[in-house]
Amino acid sequence: MFDEIKKQFKEIGIIPVVVLDDAKDAKALGDALMKGGLPAAEVTFRTAAAEESIRIMAKEFPDMLVGAGTVLTTEQADRAMAAGAKFIVAPGFNPTVVKHCLEKGYPVCPGVQTPSEMEQAMELGLDFVKFFPAEPAGGLNMIKAVAAPYVGLSFMPTGGINKDNVRDYLAYNRIVACGGTWMVKGDLITSGNFAKIEELTREAATIVKEIRG
Repeated sequence: MFDEIKKQFKEIGIIPVVVLDDAKDAKALGDALMKGGLPAAEVTFRTAAAEESIRIMAKEFPDMLVGAGTVLTTEQADRAMAAGAKFIVAPGFNPTVVKHCLEKGYPVCPGVQTPSEMEQAMELGLDFVKFFPAEPAGGLNMIKAVAAPYVGLSFMPTGGINKDNVRDYLAYNRIVACGGTWMVKGDLITSGNFAKIEELTREAATIVKEIRG
């Protein structure tokens, strides 16, 4: 199951990381992302609207890769799964949450920063992790440095990635996808400017094609 999700991540290239304050915006946002060419969303559990937003997106856009981000507890993971999330992402490495998802056969991508965390993830059988926060933690140079000894590990860097630096990340073969927020900024969502979100999403999708063909 995880291999299939990883394959989809790689094909999409940039995963929009979404914070929704109101579930009523979920359908319009999903529509903008689909039309813009990035059929994915990591809906973060930072707001009370996350669970319902995932449920709406999963129902309205069955071909969309909808997942849950900022999952900090097993309870949140269960709620996300029940709502229709196809994958779970966490900002850090919490063995309890990771094991819980794996026991349920659920794709989980925990956040790591250090070699020790990477080894713990690999110990649990993971070969794909989130590198967070990417830019403050050393960016692409850091990823390349730690990737060398961990030949079986691939990464999804998130945090500080934007349209100006994403090309360099995508060009590195150990990066499956990048997480980004620049095409789904909160003010664009709350103001209902989904046309701009679609435009920025299309630009991001074009960058993926440019780098990866």
